Amino acid sequence: MSRRNRAQRVLPEPDSIYNSRLVTLLVSRVLKSGKKSLAQKIVYEALDIIEKDSFRSRLAGSSADNEAPVHETPIPVLEKAVKNVTPQVEVKARRVGGSTYQVPIEIRAYRGTNISLKWITESAREGTSKTMAQRLANEISQAAEGRGNSIRKKEQVHKMADANKAFAHFKY
Repeated sequence: MSRRNRAQRVLPEPDSIYNSRLVTLLVSRVLKSGKKSLAQKIVYEALDIIEKDSFRSRLAGSSADNEAPVHETPIPVLEKAVKNVTPQVEVKARRVGGSTYQVPIEIRAYRGTNISLKWITESAREGTSKTMAQRLANEISQAAEGRGNSIRKKEQVHKMADANKAFAHFKY
């Protein structure tokens, strides 16, 4: 057994605008070629788009008798989207006796969050809107509503894990 200590996980610092670690993780997922300022700009634009859309929908839903709706942060929408996309299980290839089995394994919370953010950004990159910020905003809002490509990916993984649960005893 190794005598070396395990590396401690360093939690990311919360971002400066929304004071949320989730936004920081999303920025690091959108990041390409080390251009962090561009990734931050894309994420903040997407969150602004979500905020404006949710404000418009609340404005249309409120009647004239009620007071004007107040602006809320888009963080609850992002949290709901990540919660909806986060998988409970994943399949890992396990080689046993010359054949490879897809073994379903439960996922820890931190890994589940990272996987869901990865799926959201991948789905946004494949989108059809003009800008990346618009595609990211669309994917986040669709995931919060329980639809979209990232939700489909989660369901696909769950189906695969369910189909291979006979190999669950090969867990390691």
